[in-house]
Amino acid sequence: MAEVMSETAVSKPGLAARIAECITRIPSEHKGFGKQTFMLAKQDLIKTYKGAALGPLWAVVKPTFQLFVYWFAFTIGIRNGDRLEMGVPFFTFLMIGFVPWFFMSDTINRGSKSIRDNRQFVTKVSFPVSVIMTYTTISKFYIHIFLFSLSFLYLTISGVMPTWHALQVLVYAPLMFFFYLTLLWSIAPMSAFSKDFSNLITTVMSGLFWLSGITYNSYTLDSDLLKWVLLANPITFFANGYRKALITHEWFFEGSFHPLWEVGIFFIEFFLVAVFGIYNYNRLRKEMPDVL
Repeated sequence: MAEVMSETAVSKPGLAARIAECITRIPSEHKGFGKQTFMLAKQDLIKTYKGAALGPLWAVVKPTFQLFVYWFAFTIGIRNGDRLEMGVPFFTFLMIGFVPWFFMSDTINRGSKSIRDNRQFVTKVSFPVSVIMTYTTISKFYIHIFLFSLSFLYLTISGVMPTWHALQVLVYAPLMFFFYLTLLWSIAPMSAFSKDFSNLITTVMSGLFWLSGITYNSYTLDSDLLKWVLLANPITFFANGYRKALITHEWFFEGSFHPLWEVGIFFIEFFLVAVFGIYNYNRLRKEMPDVL
């Protein structure tokens, strides 16, 4: 009896071992797939615009047209075209908020469908599922880098000269990349199981645009309660971060409304999203081939 109990104890790893396995599974799945991940990210970018006459230029044309529509609505249709926000023309304010927004919205909308759209990697070949979400996010980040370069050039030409504060983008951008990648660890597997959940994500993202500080300055709202609510919105966090770095020339710990709380709340959310993402991915990954 003692020998049987001993063998059972050896065969079943302890709780700490199982937790460690869950935490390290996603990084271990990427081991040996570095080159393939970036190659697939490039192919995903090409596939997105395959068959279009303008090709990858749509990555610029689409957001530029959307930005123009919102600028026209807010400066010509609703507001005074001479209106300043954060000390710069409203178009400039809007543009800098749109740059991270396009990455965040595209990553969530396309990334949530990435497993279902690439089911051949899950059902027919031995391929780490987590890599699918990674290369999808990287392909969107390529576009983000290009759009940011254009906006940075526009700022310089329009007289908003960069300062040392602009270096903060080198922190905000990777944080944004990894935050939304870890978020995909949850929503992409769930979307693979349910098309309704995928449709829900698309609907929520369209609403979050108006509930985030993309088209307005969240620091100047009349209600302190709403200001606190927006502090908990990661979309607003990155929009404000880019504007601090490029427009108002402030460090992340500076600002008019509890800047350290803003940073602290974000990192708490980051931790919770990562934990839930690891849990959800490990819970669902083995069932994906059967579902797809």
